[in-house]
Amino acid sequence: MTENPAKPVHLAVYDTWADWETGHTTAHLTQRGYRVRTVGLAAGTPVTTMGGLRILPDLSLADLRPEDSSLLILTGAELWDSGDELAPFAAKAREFLAAGVPVAAICGATAGLAREGLLDDHPHTSAVSFYLAEQPGYAGADQYVEADAVTAGDLITAGPTEPVAFAREVFARLGVYKPDVLDAWYRLFHDSDASAFPVLMAAAEAGDA
Repeated sequence: MTENPAKPVHLAVYDTWADWETGHTTAHLTQRGYRVRTVGLAAGTPVTTMGGLRILPDLSLADLRPEDSSLLILTGAELWDSGDELAPFAAKAREFLAAGVPVAAICGATAGLAREGLLDDHPHTSAVSFYLAEQPGYAGADQYVEADAVTAGDLITAGPTEPVAFAREVFARLGVYKPDVLDAWYRLFHDSDASAFPVLMAAAEAGDA
């Protein structure tokens, strides 16, 4: 594993979160030397993912400061669509963006950001445009992009079917891989392109993957 002195990446965890949506992201960040720390509403209260896994958050949301982080990741969850229980995570995303620290949101988390007003002035995507159009207070329809994932400055968004593209955007924003290695990584994991494998193996031998 490559040593990386960067600040930790913070993964928000809450009941019903879609644990498969960030598997590529967190696994490969860890392999590249990033520390991934989980953040819940309360540090001592376990959460259960949509896949039935129980996780004890490393720290509470109230104790998370943008200046101590490289990135905040927000995953989808049924709770984003059933009330305002997760609104504090969207409010924390506002703090991060105001401080110039990236935020990456996938699936239902984009709805939370829409309700927080964070998508109104940034190009973004989600599952489908009308999903966001149904969110109270959302005024960013003219900024919606039909794409697998979108990076707009410090904001990354993706739909629920694009965990690999989501990871690609995170890696690009953080400079995890060189551009040619990132292209090969995406072609292998998204397209099953066998020609990408030798590129990744060569990069790994050189310490670049």
